[in-house]
Amino acid sequence: MIPFDYRLAPDVDGAVAAATGWGGVAFLAGGTNLVDHMKLGVAAPEVLVDISRLPLDAVEELPDGGLRIGATVRNSDLAAHPAVRRDYPVLARALLSGASGQVRNLATTGGNLLQRTRCAYFQDLSTPCNKREPGTGCSAIGGYTRQHAILGASAHCVATHPSDMAVAMAALDAQVTVLGTSGRRVIPLVELHRLPGDEPHRDTVLSPSDLITAVELPPLPEGTRSLYRKVRDRASYAFALVSVAAVLRVEDGVVRDVRIALGGVAHKPWRARRAEDVLRGSPVDGSPADEEVFRRAAEAELAGAAPLAGNGFKVPLARNTVVSALRGLSREER
Repeated sequence: MIPFDYRLAPDVDGAVAAATGWGGVAFLAGGTNLVDHMKLGVAAPEVLVDISRLPLDAVEELPDGGLRIGATVRNSDLAAHPAVRRDYPVLARALLSGASGQVRNLATTGGNLLQRTRCAYFQDLSTPCNKREPGTGCSAIGGYTRQHAILGASAHCVATHPSDMAVAMAALDAQVTVLGTSGRRVIPLVELHRLPGDEPHRDTVLSPSDLITAVELPPLPEGTRSLYRKVRDRASYAFALVSVAAVLRVEDGVVRDVRIALGGVAHKPWRARRAEDVLRGSPVDGSPADEEVFRRAAEAELAGAAPLAGNGFKVPLARNTVVSALRGLSREER
């Protein structure tokens, strides 16, 4: 047993104060990722700050039509919320695609965002891993790479971010509210997570004492459609080989707004800006030409892909999944 201090946070400010000044600290809510890693010996925080009883478990519809989601809202509750099902089906579907029912009943919004980007080598203490022990090397490079990154990887890490929820939120332009020692700030979700570079042990831009308190989703214009599509090895409790979150608005046969994020392909939820640029302003009229536009957009995004020896199949898989998702949304528009 590795000893640690346990502190029950009395309030949000107290949580940040309790986490300040320690070399190794972690916030505990659902614990579905953290506790597993503590049992494996991957994580060994000096202090656990329990935030599970803080009043951060509400989903609030905002006056502008958006949604504020508290950091300790359970994944299953968020997926079932009427406003999410009605206005953000891409998020509901992504949540229901993640983990298992038992895990979703315990996992929280903030915890889902902060789960470790990882692969099997990260959780195997007998192998070198730059994420677990910086400077020791990456066992995946030259090893088993079927699940690994094809975009944004580095010579130090090729792991992929595991969250489904975060991919949907990236496509929805979510904003993350964070409380730290210097006060409150708001971070676009697409800027919360990091690519590995030469510091793969840093998954996010947060400091150890920064506490996520909420996530806000902006309203979607009338006529916007969204969906989440996940390709995986089995129907439940499996990370994505490739996933696509797509948000599309077509008016008068022209793409007026489109947002696409990819999962299973990078160290963070991957916002497909190049594909969006190709699609925005393109005609979509139900003809066979639509498929060519969607394919061109997907290929533009994947032009910079750098697959490894064991995961080259992810490039055509990602392309085809993007095309399939957009085709489904464009048909729904009509």
